Amino acid sequence: MFKLESINKKEALRYLGYGNSIPDNKILSIVDDCEKQLLNVIQPKFLYNIFNITVNSDCVKLNDTTLILRGKDIVNHLENCSMVVVMCCTLSFGVDRIIRQYQISDMARAVICDSLSSAAIEQVCDYIEQEIKQKYPNMYQTFRYSAGYGDLSIDIQKNILDLLQAQKKIGLCTNESSILTPKKSVTAFIGLSQTQIKQKSRGCQSCNLNGTCKFRKRGEHCGI
Repeated sequence: MFKLESINKKEALRYLGYGNSIPDNKILSIVDDCEKQLLNVIQPKFLYNIFNITVNSDCVKLNDTTLILRGKDIVNHLENCSMVVVMCCTLSFGVDRIIRQYQISDMARAVICDSLSSAAIEQVCDYIEQEIKQKYPNMYQTFRYSAGYGDLSIDIQKNILDLLQAQKKIGLCTNESSILTPKKSVTAFIGLSQTQIKQKSRGCQSCNLNGTCKFRKRGEHCGI
């Protein structure tokens, strides 16, 4: 079972808007304290499965399933791929509780915990990617692409979770608005190809923080 030993605080500080600058010692002390609190409750859980796919001009079919990914962007993302990894992961509900508590008592700590948690779920996603690379060393991988990016509807979240039996196995659900619960959770697709994949810019449309990104709210860009 994967255990998160530390959180990428440099990345969390970037989410907080510090860029390459270093906050004062008071802020750093709060960040350290929030990290310790979060690590005490974070329980990384993840699932993934790999499916053969058929890529058409307007959709991608996951063979031997009922799941169809519709949209030009996902077709472009998975072009020349023969398989796709369908993955999901979560930090579990303890993180949500801490953030909610601080939203009532200390908004500054709530924002810091939210940024740390965003960095943490990215670390879990990165771990999954590395595990897949080890299992399929001769396959080329695309970057992660999630429902809600580009023209791939977020409404397929429930279908993804059903396909992976995520609610039963790791307690990951989605509400009527297709928002994942616990909130610090991710679903994504990673294409696998036997031929080298043309490098494409990830950009804002293919980022797990799209829609809640603090860089975009400030009119900035993270640089990815």
